[in-house]
Amino acid sequence: MGSRSPTPATRRAYCSTVMDPYQPAQWHDFFITVGGGAAALTGLVVVAMSLHLRVIAVDPALRHRARSILTGLAAAFMRCSLVLMGGQNGRAVGSELLIASTALAVAGILSFRQVARSGAQVPRASVLRTLGGTACYLAEMIGAAVLIAGDITGLYLAAVAIVANFFFMISGSWLLLVGVSADEARAGPGIAD
Repeated sequence: MGSRSPTPATRRAYCSTVMDPYQPAQWHDFFITVGGGAAALTGLVVVAMSLHLRVIAVDPALRHRARSILTGLAAAFMRCSLVLMGGQNGRAVGSELLIASTALAVAGILSFRQVARSGAQVPRASVLRTLGGTACYLAEMIGAAVLIAGDITGLYLAAVAIVANFFFMISGSWLLLVGVSADEARAGPGIAD
């Protein structure tokens, strides 16, 4: 008479927590916040770039910076959107983050190689920003792999890496505008027309 056995729903909830530590409801607000911020910043960067497209198009270092920033911000929005899809377990979320962060790291390295091969002088800040962004993508890859293995610590590592990468994208946006302004000043009044 004393103890009642757990209901099937209680057993399923317990088993899903033990077998898959990823609890989507706990991460919802984080990914909404980061994804929304990334979407807003992407729009602002696109507008800023479109106002100075000629200058960016002719300078390999500015093109790399613009590509890296725009790709990174848009990909942050996309990763957050993918993670927010319903019915996913930790392994699925980890796989999405791993694939995306690997693609972003490769794209960033290839973009930087284009600048290095162009013969143009690569600003030191661009080198450091590329290294920092790539390190964030590598940390995200490691975190995603840990999450796929079943440890929620991996999602914390990936989340911190995504947010940390915003430093490189936002400061890179500022330096992009500073670089564009300097190029426009050197070229004279006709370049912005």
